[in-house]
Order: sequence, then C-alpha cells, then structure tokens
Amino acid sequence: MQGKDIINSTFFQLFKPILNEKFLTALNIMDADKYVKKLKTTQLLKLLIISQLEQHRGLRDISNSLKNDELSKHISLNSISSAQLSRRLRDLPVEITETLFKTIYQEALVKLGVNTLTQNLGGVHLIDSTTISLCLSRYPWALFRKTKGGIKLHLRIKFVKDEILPDKSIVTQANLNDRRQMDNLIVEEKDALNIMDRGYVDYKKFDSYCADGVSFICRLKKNAIVEIIEEKAVKPDSNIIKEQIVYLGKDNITKMKHPLRLLEILDSKGKTIVIITNQFELDSEEISTLYRSRWQIELFFKWIKQHLKVKHFYGLSQNAVKNQLLIALITYCLLTILKIKAGYHGNLLKIKRLLHTCLYDSFQLFIKKLLYKEINYSKGRRRRANDLIYEIIERQVMSKEADHLDDLTYDPLVY
Repeated sequence: MQGKDIINSTFFQLFKPILNEKFLTALNIMDADKYVKKLKTTQLLKLLIISQLEQHRGLRDISNSLKNDELSKHISLNSISSAQLSRRLRDLPVEITETLFKTIYQEALVKLGVNTLTQNLGGVHLIDSTTISLCLSRYPWALFRKTKGGIKLHLRIKFVKDEILPDKSIVTQANLNDRRQMDNLIVEEKDALNIMDRGYVDYKKFDSYCADGVSFICRLKKNAIVEIIEEKAVKPDSNIIKEQIVYLGKDNITKMKHPLRLLEILDSKGKTIVIITNQFELDSEEISTLYRSRWQIELFFKWIKQHLKVKHFYGLSQNAVKNQLLIALITYCLLTILKIKAGYHGNLLKIKRLLHTCLYDSFQLFIKKLLYKEINYSKGRRRRANDLIYEIIERQVMSKEADHLDDLTYDPLVY
C-alpha cells in the first residue's frame, strides 16, 4: 500500500502509465516474474527509466542510486547489486518492453484526445533510421564494417496535434539496408502519408504501394534514371524549381509501371533537392512543406542521443541493447504524457531537467515550478539618447538660447 505522499508525487504521475491494467495483465500472461524473488519487472523498468533520465554511466551507478532514500521508498526496493541488474537486463524478454512501448504510446494518444481504434488512420508518418556505433570486439553480433560494429534504429514517428511521438521501432545490424524494413514501417491506410529519405528508394516497392493506394513522399537519388512524360508549370516566386510527371527505372529491367510526380525544390540553405511522390492531389507547395517536415525525425534522433542513454549500453547482449533502446523511447513518451498532464506548452528538455530536482515533490508543486515565469526587473544597460540631445542643442543654438552651454557645470544629459 503506497502512502499519500507517494501517490501525490511527481514520481507517481510519471510512472502511472506503467501501472496500466492491460500491461500488468500482459506481464501475468507472460509469467514475467515467475521465478523472480527480489527485482520485479515493474521495479526494473522504473530503475531503467530513471537511469535514462539521469543518464547513468553504468550499472553500478544505477545500483548506487538506490542509496537515495526517496528513490528507494518510491520503488519499494532497498538495494540491488550491479550483477543482479545485469542478469535481469540480459534476461528481460524484448516482448515485455515492446508491449510497454505500445501501451505508453496508446496512453499518449488518449491524453492527446486521439481515438486509439483509429490511431494509424490519416496523419503524417516520418520514417528514417540512425546508426549507433559499437565496439566490434565487445558486440560481435553487431556487424557493420570490417573493424567496426554498429546497430541501426529504424523508426517511424507520427505528428499528433503538434506533438511528435515514436510510433514503431526496429533494431537491426548496421550493415543491413534500410529498404529491408520498409514494409514493416510503412502505414498502408489510405489517408496516411509516409515520408522517407533516399535510403528507402525501391522501384518495385513503389510500384506495389501505388497499386495498393499507399501514399508516400521520398527523396530521389542523384543517379536515378528518369523518363519525363510531362512538364508542369511552376510559380515564379515559389521554391519549386521544376515539376514533372515521370517514370523511374531502366527499360525492361527496373522501370516502374506507375507514373510518379517529381519535384525539384530549394531547401533552406539554397541547395537543390529532388523528391518524388504518388500524391497527385496535393499542391506542389504542400508537398514541399511536408517533405521539409521530415527534418523533425532528425531532430528527434539528435534529442534522444543528447538527452537519453542510447549511445552507451549497460549490457553486451543483443537483448540488453534492444531493451535499452525501447526503454529510451518509452521514457520519451512518458515525458510527453507528463507534459500534457501539466498543461505545459514549452520544450520537453525543461521537464527533464526539472525532474532532476523535483521528481519527489508533489505534482502540484512541480507544475507550479514548471509554469513559473521569471520576471526580469533589470531594464538592462541604457543607451544615451545622443540623437535627441543633438536635436535639442541644435534648436537652442538656432534660437540663440545657448548661452548656458558656456557654463562648465552644464550637463546636456540633465533636461
């Protein structure tokens, strides 16, 4: 039985989605804690999420964090060794963290007012991958190059009412091509729009998506073979340089059966980008704006790499690495849910930083500190009104009222 101070705490509000009835039922079905005596799955997950927020360097740091009486009380765990943590992280089934990720994602959708039954219908979905380098001698399963290891995090994120939420993730070896994961990440509903980078160019799959009515926008590679069918007029004051209807691929080998729309646009730095789409109904300016939104997934990767623990891992096994990446995505979703609960409209980093000092405060106090706006009483360094002083003195001289200027005690700033 948890005390009133724990239930009212920011810690409880942050981890409340983990206590979801569906997830707890799934844990029972999977017998997640069947032979566990000390560190239950929910306790382990909370510890690992805290380690993401605090960016602990290793398992010993996580173990030592329980010396904080507040954390120990809120998790209901006095101590755990780094060796026990290592075994639990290694043996934790990926199915558990995947189930939790889906549960937290759906909870975030509910908080945003989205019907979870139609969560994938419509909307913009951004698809991309990021490579995380690893030491090949320590991670021999993570093949990348001859002397270097690595993994790829393939991700789909979704725009939901001005918020970005990771929707689906796949972890593979870094030496595998992005195109292999396209079918697993593409949203096939009619009203959905998938936006991808040039690493996902595949003419056969594009033909298949056109036949099935799956909408996409993708950047085209420079060496693509293009057959122009029709030239379209473009607005002179637009960032659209060229618009064409084309067929892609080499005759009798890779040539597509369905025509696509090709747009040549200028990015914010003045560089030319060629994009293709099977969307013929949208305006060219809209397509250009939608493709530029793809940059949001790059910013997402940058954010989690800087502010969560995804570049250095607590375990060496493939299972431990996948679990840690999923827990990082879960942590991001939990922060988003807390942001919605607090009614805060600023950036997520401020919430993460405030949790560092206010995690065990009451949630009301946390909200008060989060929404508090500092008042700057200083007016800053004031500039002298030189132009105004000159005009005043000029008028005085012209009207022959400048005798006082001969007085050495006169200060033109006092008037």
